[in-house]
Amino acid sequence: MRISRIETFSVAPRWQFLRVETDDGVVGWGEPIVEGSADVVAAAVDSLSEILIGSDPTRIEDLWQTMTRGGFYRGGPERSSAISGIDQALWDIRGKALGVPVYDLLGGPVRDRIRAYVWVGGDDPAEVAAQAAARAAEGYTAVKMNASGRMRHLESRAAVQGVVDRVESATAAMDGGDVAIDAHGRWSVSVAKTMCRALEAHVAPLFLEEPLVPELTYRLDGLCGGTSVAIATGERLYSRWDFRSALEAGIALAQPDVSHAGGISETRRIAALAELHGVGLAPHSPLGPIALAACLQVDIASPNAVLQESSLGVHYNEGADLLDYLIDPEPLTVKEGWFERPMRPGLGIEVDEAAVRRAAGVGLWRSPLWRHDDGSFAEW
Repeated sequence: MRISRIETFSVAPRWQFLRVETDDGVVGWGEPIVEGSADVVAAAVDSLSEILIGSDPTRIEDLWQTMTRGGFYRGGPERSSAISGIDQALWDIRGKALGVPVYDLLGGPVRDRIRAYVWVGGDDPAEVAAQAAARAAEGYTAVKMNASGRMRHLESRAAVQGVVDRVESATAAMDGGDVAIDAHGRWSVSVAKTMCRALEAHVAPLFLEEPLVPELTYRLDGLCGGTSVAIATGERLYSRWDFRSALEAGIALAQPDVSHAGGISETRRIAALAELHGVGLAPHSPLGPIALAACLQVDIASPNAVLQESSLGVHYNEGADLLDYLIDPEPLTVKEGWFERPMRPGLGIEVDEAAVRRAAGVGLWRSPLWRHDDGSFAEW
């Protein structure tokens, strides 16, 4: 079996899919994407195709090492995400060729299901509460919300209280369920410490995601050591080496993104490294169905997996939603707040290739650019 064809498809709402075909007809799917840079990732996939075309797709680790280390200059989110999508597709091919789910090739299942959580939007407490209540009615027992909008280096008491009010409102609406909050790297170290103290005093979130930008990962030890709030991070860390200082800092949850952090191969290694440090695994996945399917394969095989994120019904899914590109949505359907163990070969899903081809070529999504009141740049 040899790789004969590689294609990428940019599709609504802001996703990018990869199709890898072999000369004996087995097709694997992956999701290589950096949100806001899909075109750059597609170019990286095209460059890597020189290595892949004509290669044996079953040599997954050898191809991963060659793609990752074959150039003198390495790393970066775009190249790592290109490799991630390719890696997912290779595992999909291997599982389909052998007639088994990918998790069987990773050592077999350690669980039968994984708890799901989903995003809720809203800027004021009432709006957040309404969205949280709607998710609870759908059966979710956990949701995640934005902690805040743009934040200054030092913030007012009112701004801090605003975060607390929104979290309390969502928590009350969940009626016994859990609320996680995402700071999106918008806080300074000082604001992060203040926010943690305020959250401890008023409401305990399930976890606090990415309080600091990845460049300040080395400052997480002071934050983790000074709060009882569970700190999670990892969506912008692209390898096990990137995760090392975060794990040593004492985070509670590692959140590698299977479409950014080297695919299934490297995410599985990051999970094992997290287990070494007593850290749980909660793969980041605000993306499409292929990325989610790949996450579930890792979750089912990883002893320290705790939660799985889903983008189903997220407010920014305009033009298409998570299940729209699948022949059968059943494998990715949340049931009473859980994802059940997928049973089908490969990644466990059947992509609707005709729907993907019809949708291909939509306009590329770009990250918003924010500024503070004084005109200076603000973290989005």
